[in-house]
Amino acid sequence: MLQSRLLLRQASRPCQCLHTTLLGRCYATAAKQRSRKPIKPQDPIKASIAAPGTDVPVAPSIYDSRLGIRSYKPRTPGLRHLRRPINDHLWKGRPHHPLTFARKGQHIGGRNRTGRIMVRHRGGGAKRRIRIVDFERTEPGRRRVERIERDPGRSAHIALLSAFNEQEDRTDYSYMVAAEGMRAGDVVQSYRKGIPADLLASMGGVMDPGMIAAKTAWRGNCLPLYMIPVGTTIYNVALKAGKGGQLCRSAGTYATIVGKSEEPLKGKKSTDLHVKLSSGEVRKIPRDACATIGVASNVNYQYRQLGKAGRSRLLGIRPTVRGVAMNAADHPHGGGRGKSKGNVHPVSPWSTPAKGGYKTRTKSKSNAHVVVPRVRNQGKRRRVNK
Repeated sequence: MLQSRLLLRQASRPCQCLHTTLLGRCYATAAKQRSRKPIKPQDPIKASIAAPGTDVPVAPSIYDSRLGIRSYKPRTPGLRHLRRPINDHLWKGRPHHPLTFARKGQHIGGRNRTGRIMVRHRGGGAKRRIRIVDFERTEPGRRRVERIERDPGRSAHIALLSAFNEQEDRTDYSYMVAAEGMRAGDVVQSYRKGIPADLLASMGGVMDPGMIAAKTAWRGNCLPLYMIPVGTTIYNVALKAGKGGQLCRSAGTYATIVGKSEEPLKGKKSTDLHVKLSSGEVRKIPRDACATIGVASNVNYQYRQLGKAGRSRLLGIRPTVRGVAMNAADHPHGGGRGKSKGNVHPVSPWSTPAKGGYKTRTKSKSNAHVVVPRVRNQGKRRRVNK
């Protein structure tokens, strides 16, 4: 168990020798912790706008002084380069067992049902259970966040929600992808089936978009896209109406609603919204599709360092061997004397060009839902048009 370092120093004067003899030598590991400022209580509108100074955090810069990364005293070589995000609020116990199932089968090693390897560098790893996460969130009503847990199957954290079922006199539990800043005791709600009657009555029966956003656009709430104001940061975004979230589910990812068009287009009312993804791509998504307010949790996940190869093996990642280190029968770059790939262009083991991009999509198969495509580097330095 890794613990924080105890700052103990031997006394320089003889009268303080009793202090050192009683305590003895300390073997606890070290930890350099850069504490982050506590997250203020969220406001209904401020928690939904991704602008400087708001309460919804985005992925910070690696030079940010508030970056919460923990390092350890190098007692062993595997701890010297270990870097982990500080997530002391996570649940220390086991998951809710009814919402899990065992991860078994030959697909763990990257194989299909016939036993052929479809994905290389997969296999082994520690035993784990798959968490059943509710990406659709169709059930209405208020739900309480019981705890925030770590999910070994994804980079973001998950939240265990509870709601009392009066008809069957029991408590229902479900998992959702946690938002950054969400803690135990928070209350979240889903508005996919419409606005509740009590909320509509509190507004005097008037459907004011601004008032609805002020009462519903809170961190962790699930809403249809047409109910979310422009400029709001969202995650777990669905691509179709009635489906679960598919975009922005990894740690620290988010999207932004950049435009709504209610004007008729060619005699038809527009049913799409423009959403900007983290990659810079702008897509058209149906207005009835759902999304969750906020940013996916564990934003510092990208700054972690495993520290040794054994932790990659525990994650089920096997080693990657270079082609020039293989024999000529195993790879096009193999064989020869020394580090030589035979004066050929870089290719994959199946002779597909490996650098500069190998385009397989023709112009007639372009994605009609993409408004602004993301910037593609394709292995070359990006050129800025001045």
